[in-house]
Amino acid sequence: MRVVIQRTTHAEVRIDGETVGKIDKGFVVLVGITHTDTKDDVAYMAKKVSGLRVFEDADGKMNLSLADVGGEILSISQFTLYGDCRKGNRPSFVGAARPEQARPLYDYFNEILSREYGVRVATGHFGADMKVDFINDGPVTILIDSSE
Repeated sequence: MRVVIQRTTHAEVRIDGETVGKIDKGFVVLVGITHTDTKDDVAYMAKKVSGLRVFEDADGKMNLSLADVGGEILSISQFTLYGDCRKGNRPSFVGAARPEQARPLYDYFNEILSREYGVRVATGHFGADMKVDFINDGPVTILIDSSE
């Protein structure tokens, strides 16, 4: 499982011009699932994301988590995180899990963030053509891969 986390002051996702998910301060989290991912990978990633300390404290150090700042998450399914460009210029996506495997794990990830860690999670629609607008605050961008 791979996630790209971007700290934001505002984010929203639209489908066909309609806003379907919106947050203020928090993270935009792009979520990619591969064939070997399990619920254990998902639980590990939810814990890492929710506990990530990348918000500034009173001394200006990145030391605060989502819970510390009352942050939210805009979670976006993103199979292209498993794009492999090693051969040629057209990415291969064979590393990405098929929707029937990926969707339940993506939904479980969002459920754990909300239920176990108390994070408000907004989402797009799995598999839809989405337009995501956000302000990358900092900019701060973190990549986490459960296999590493």
